[in-house]
Amino acid sequence: MAAWDLSVTVEELGPQAPPLKISVTSDLHIGGVILRVVEKSQIQRDWSDHALWWEQKQQWLLKPSWTLDKCGIHADARLCLTSQHKPLRLRLPSGITLRLRACFSSPVFRSVTGICRLLNIRHPEELSLLWPVEEKKKKKEKDVEEELYDITRAPLPSSSIPKLANGMPAFFAEAAETEAVYKMLVVSQPAPAPETIAKLYRTTNITEKAHINSRWLDSSRSLLQQGVKENDKLILRFKYYTFHDIVPQADAVRVTQLYEQARWAVLLEDTECTEEEMMVFAALQYHIGKVSLTEQFVASCPAMEDLDSALQCLEVKMEGESSADDMLETMTAPELHDYLKIFRPKRLTLKGYKQYWFTFKETTISYFKSKEESCKEPIQQMSLKGCEVAPDVSVAGQKFCIRLLIPGPEGMNEVYLRCEHEQQYSRWMAACRLASKGKTLADSSFSSEVQSIQSFLAMQKTTPSTNTAQTDESINTHSLVSPRYQKKYKPKQLTPRILEAYQNVAQLSLTDAVQRFLQIWQALPDFGLAYIVVRFKGCRKDEVLGIANNRLIRIDLSVGDVVKTWRYNTMRQWNVNWDIKQVAIEFDGNVNIAFSCVTADCKIVHEYIGGYIFMSTRGREQSNTLNEELFHKLTGGHEAL
Repeated sequence: MAAWDLSVTVEELGPQAPPLKISVTSDLHIGGVILRVVEKSQIQRDWSDHALWWEQKQQWLLKPSWTLDKCGIHADARLCLTSQHKPLRLRLPSGITLRLRACFSSPVFRSVTGICRLLNIRHPEELSLLWPVEEKKKKKEKDVEEELYDITRAPLPSSSIPKLANGMPAFFAEAAETEAVYKMLVVSQPAPAPETIAKLYRTTNITEKAHINSRWLDSSRSLLQQGVKENDKLILRFKYYTFHDIVPQADAVRVTQLYEQARWAVLLEDTECTEEEMMVFAALQYHIGKVSLTEQFVASCPAMEDLDSALQCLEVKMEGESSADDMLETMTAPELHDYLKIFRPKRLTLKGYKQYWFTFKETTISYFKSKEESCKEPIQQMSLKGCEVAPDVSVAGQKFCIRLLIPGPEGMNEVYLRCEHEQQYSRWMAACRLASKGKTLADSSFSSEVQSIQSFLAMQKTTPSTNTAQTDESINTHSLVSPRYQKKYKPKQLTPRILEAYQNVAQLSLTDAVQRFLQIWQALPDFGLAYIVVRFKGCRKDEVLGIANNRLIRIDLSVGDVVKTWRYNTMRQWNVNWDIKQVAIEFDGNVNIAFSCVTADCKIVHEYIGGYIFMSTRGREQSNTLNEELFHKLTGGHEAL
């Protein structure tokens, strides 16, 4: 076989060095090429992390046994021998920027897994990488050099990283500087200055929020294939809002970073919340900031974890051995009955709330003129499957309303239910939330849902008798609320309100306070919604598709109203036509939708849907094994085939 010259650039020789020319034949394998290049370079070093990168085709040659002929490489190919792990500047949800080595040759999904293993974050499938927003600098502003914490000396993330008894990866303990970095990962950052919040990029409308989601990297392609260079800056974020198997003792970094992401979502108004909710968030931030100085998440020992899991199994068994009376009670599905007020906001009408007798059975609400007429035909029945549920509550004003958007043939019908007191509201709100997911009142989560709603309402109650002693405390209120409330209220107006809410959370431990913050954040109507501007097939105007962990939402771009909701559990299949960049989805009942994406590539939508379906397949028993192959099958698209 005739020999020919192949040009290979060696990164170690420097950017100005000419490519090395080596004589090869078409049946020489990739491993042999690397060996000849290394010999000719005459550099003595460890080459085990190096591989060949094919510049024209933008692909790695990672199979050393493949021949040049099999790879399709000819004399005109420009190859580069480069390291697979390169330094990267990574901004974490807490705002800290680390410089670490990440894998540039494997799919982003695996690179993120390696980063999370390095930082001791479990369930890396919930996170991903995105490009930062390009901020427009004003002429007067000087370049402020951000603080960078270098951990590039850490070992490459192999399958297992040795850990100390407190859960910290062993290499962090090798030096005081790296140990300080790890402590920053597990401790909540101090409240930012109001000027810092004001300077940060803040989305002002739904279109800007949609543009953020166009910045996610493709999970099935490598960093180098997507134009990421050495020392580039990327952002690590929780992308999929289904947080599986959170154990605060084992998840110190994960829980802290999740709390920081939630806190910034509230402060930068990415997630909408009411004024009362903002005061509770502010009080919890203030409390967490205080307690973080003295408390930490305590790592549990493996023996205790085994004991916990054994006790949980025993609890499940005990629950299973219920009496005949209990079984009879669960067989007859529970119902709710009560007098409530209903209001249907229609244009050009000023009619207020009207009182009726309501019954809640399975996932359906029916209402009658009075309790006596409940044996007759109802005035109306409303199935809450697939509906949107949002609170409309003011504890101070004794207003307890439930806002329902119920799917109908012409779109979503808006209905408000008004409850008399918080006990009634907690039960009906919990029932509505479960029904929207297709669950009935017999579901085991009903009582815990009622309790979490009641505990949140209790946090919003004011206790004026006890807060007088605290008003003189120095509290930086404008660091705890979003810019909207910074403009609306002066610090002396905010301080008493935050301290009132603080009275209700002051006794919580650090772990409980962080978990309470995350619970309230997860209960917000906008929680976890990723927006993409799309054009539905047959429509002339752009609309917004909201992607949540359990449903897709069609939103009117001009008004911001929800038009339609589709749940994943009614989805039969989805397809992507990669040629015309169109996503088509089929739901139960012969419902078909198709749309093209305006602000993001359709691969991002495909990855979101496939990713959420992958997240729903995870079970407690397999919590430590990650089925990467299934993830790529569901999210990889035509590249995975």
